[in-house]
Amino acid sequence: MKHIPFIFSGLCALLVLTYSCGDADDEWTGGDGDIDVTLLPADKPNDVIDPKLFEYVNLDYPGLETVKSFHEANDHYHAAYALLAYYRMRTSVTNPALSLVNVTLTDDDRAKADYALTNARFFVNNFYEDAATRQPYSLLKGGAINWEFAPEGASDEYQKQLHRHQWFIPQAKAYRVTRDEKYASSWMSVYQDWMTHNPAPASGPNTTSWWQLQVSSRLIDQVQLLEYFKNSANFTPEWLATFLVAFAEQADFLAKYPYAEGGNILVTQGNALATAGTLLPEFKNASTWMDAGYRILGDEARGQFLDDGWHKEMSLHYHIGAIADFYEAMRLAEANGLAGKLPADFTASLRKATEVVTHFTYPNYFAKGSDYVVPAFNDSWVSNWTRNVLKNNFTRYTNMFPDSEELLYMATAANGGTPRGSAPGNGMKLFEQAGYYVLRDGWTPASTVMIFSNNRSNDISKSLSSWSHNQADNGTFELYHAGRNFFPDSGVCTYYASGDGADNTLRYWFRGIDKHNTLSLGKANISKADGKLLKAEEGSTELLVFENQGYTNLKHRRAVFYVDKRFFVLVDEAIGDAEGTLNLSFNLCEGDDTQVVMDVADAGAHTAFADNNNIIVRTFANKTITCSPFTGRRAYAVDGTYATRQAYTIDMEKKADETGRYITVICPATGGANLPVLSASFADSGYSAGGAAVTVTVDGTAYNLSYSL
Repeated sequence: MKHIPFIFSGLCALLVLTYSCGDADDEWTGGDGDIDVTLLPADKPNDVIDPKLFEYVNLDYPGLETVKSFHEANDHYHAAYALLAYYRMRTSVTNPALSLVNVTLTDDDRAKADYALTNARFFVNNFYEDAATRQPYSLLKGGAINWEFAPEGASDEYQKQLHRHQWFIPQAKAYRVTRDEKYASSWMSVYQDWMTHNPAPASGPNTTSWWQLQVSSRLIDQVQLLEYFKNSANFTPEWLATFLVAFAEQADFLAKYPYAEGGNILVTQGNALATAGTLLPEFKNASTWMDAGYRILGDEARGQFLDDGWHKEMSLHYHIGAIADFYEAMRLAEANGLAGKLPADFTASLRKATEVVTHFTYPNYFAKGSDYVVPAFNDSWVSNWTRNVLKNNFTRYTNMFPDSEELLYMATAANGGTPRGSAPGNGMKLFEQAGYYVLRDGWTPASTVMIFSNNRSNDISKSLSSWSHNQADNGTFELYHAGRNFFPDSGVCTYYASGDGADNTLRYWFRGIDKHNTLSLGKANISKADGKLLKAEEGSTELLVFENQGYTNLKHRRAVFYVDKRFFVLVDEAIGDAEGTLNLSFNLCEGDDTQVVMDVADAGAHTAFADNNNIIVRTFANKTITCSPFTGRRAYAVDGTYATRQAYTIDMEKKADETGRYITVICPATGGANLPVLSASFADSGYSAGGAAVTVTVDGTAYNLSYSL
C-alpha cells in the first residue's frame, strides 16, 4: 500500500476519535512505510462516500494535505474521515454570529426541537395546529414526511417557510446543551429525506423549496449546523460528504440565479453567498461565492435605500431586517480579514437607515412592559419588534456608528434603562422621498408621536398589487399619546397566497383603504401611490401639507396642524371631478364599548379609559355628513389572527363639480365629564389650490389656522 503521511497533528487532541496519539506522532504511519491501520477506523468501500465531494472540495487548500493523499490513493472513505477530522479541529475562520460557549436553549427552542422528534411536527413560523401550545402541524402521511403539505386555508408562505428548516437550529442548540444524540439523528434523517424529495430543479428557481430566499436561509443556517453537530457520534464521514455536497450545490445555485426583483431577498442571497465563501473556503468555488456575495451586498447597501434612509420596500419590518443583514455581513468580513471586500462607503446609507428606526420608535420603548413599540404600516408585523429586540438592534447600530450620541441613547434607555448619549430632537422629522412624516413632542413614555404614511412607488415597491408590501393607504396615520396608540394601523394579518383556489380574503380585508385612517372614494382602493409633500413648517403650530393622486379623477390633500404640541387638526380635501360617496375613515384602538365610545350624532368618538389617558375626535365638513360605525380589526403578526375594535367612516356625497372638505379635530382628554368641547368651520371662500383656512374652537378658545402654497 502506498505510504500516506498524515500531516494533521492536531488530530491527537480529538477525544471523539477512536485512536490514541503519541506525544511526538505527526504521521499516521507504521515502521514499514504503510498506513498503520490501528490508527484508522475500518476501511469502507469508496461508494459509501459521495464522489462529488472531491469534485467540490479544493484538495490543495492548506490543511487538506492528508485528505488529498488518501484521495490520490483511491481511499475515499479515509479521505472523508480525514476531512471530518479537519473540520472538527479547524480554527482558521470565525463566524461572529455563532458562539458555542454557554449556548442558551430557551423553552421555545426546546419545544421546537422536541416537537420535530414526533410525527414530523416541524416548526414553521406563524403557523400552528394549536396556537395555545404552539404545536406545529404534522407532516406525517402514511408513515412518510409529506414535504408538499400545507394546512387548509394557509397562505403559500407556509410552503415557502417550511423549506427554510426553521426547527434545525433549535435542534442543534438542544444537542449542544444536552448532548442527546436524538437531536443529531433527527436532523440528519430529516434533512436526508428532504434532499431525496427536493432535488435542485433543472431550470432555475421554483416558488417553494428552491426559491432564492429559501436556499439562502438554509445556507446561512448550515454553516452553524456544521459547527453545532460536527462532533456528534452520528456525524460520520459518509454524512459529511452528503452534507458538503448538498451545501455546494445550493451555493452554486445561488451564484447562478441572483434574485432579479432585488429587495430583501437579494440582500439575504448576498449574505448567504458571502457567508458560504467566507466560512467554507475549502471549496473550489468558495472565492466565486464570496466575491458574488460581497459584490451584491456592496451594491445593494447603496441601491436598496432611498436618499432619506428608507428601505425601498416601504415596510419597517423588512427595513430593520435589511440593516441586520448588512450588519452581519460587515461583521463577517471584519472577523475574517476581508473588510476590503466591501466598498469604503458601505455604511453611508446604513447610518440614515438606523435614523429611520430611531424616529419610528414609540416612547413606550423607554418604559418597562410588553406593549408594541413601532407602527405597523404596510407589511410590517409589530409582534417581531419587542423592546428587547429593538434594543439589541440599537446596540448593533452603536457598534456600526460609535460616534452617534442618539443611537447610544436609544440603545441604553430601552425598557426603563439608564440613558447615555443624547435624545434625538423633538422637531418634525421628514422622510420626504419615502413619504413618511413624524410629529413628536418628546422621548419619554408620556410623550406624543403622530406618524403619517404617504408613500411613493419606486423600483422595488412599485405596485399596489396584493402581493406587494405597499398598501393602498396613502394619507394614513398612527397616533401615540402617553403610552397608548389611539389609531393603530390594521396590520397585515396574512401573507399573499398564489395559485388556484388561493384564499386571500383576510389579506384583501386588511389592505382595504377604509381599514386605514385616510380618505377614499366609495371605499375603493387607490390605484396609485405617488405621495407628495407640499409644505412643512415648524413653530408654535407645526404644519404639514401633502397629497396623493390616488384615483385618476380624485386627489386627496391632507393638511395637518399640530397646535402648541397639544392637539391636532386635519383638513382633508377630495379634489377632482369624481362623483360618489367619500369615506373618511378612522380605526380606533382596542377597548370595549365603555372604553372606546362612538359619538355617531357628533360625527366622532371618544375614549374613556380608567387611567385618564384619552382622546376625543370630532369631524366637521362643508356639507352634510353621516357617521357610519363598523367593526375594525387589528393584526399583530401574519398568522391569520386579529383583535376587533371600533372603527367608522365619515361619509359625504360628492358631485363632479364639488370638492369635498373635512375638518377633524383630535384632542387629548382625561375622559369622563372632562371632555373638551370642540367645533370647527372653514374660514375661506371655498377650495383653492393655493391653500385653506379654518377656525377651530377648543373649550371656548378659538384658533385661526391656515396655510398657503
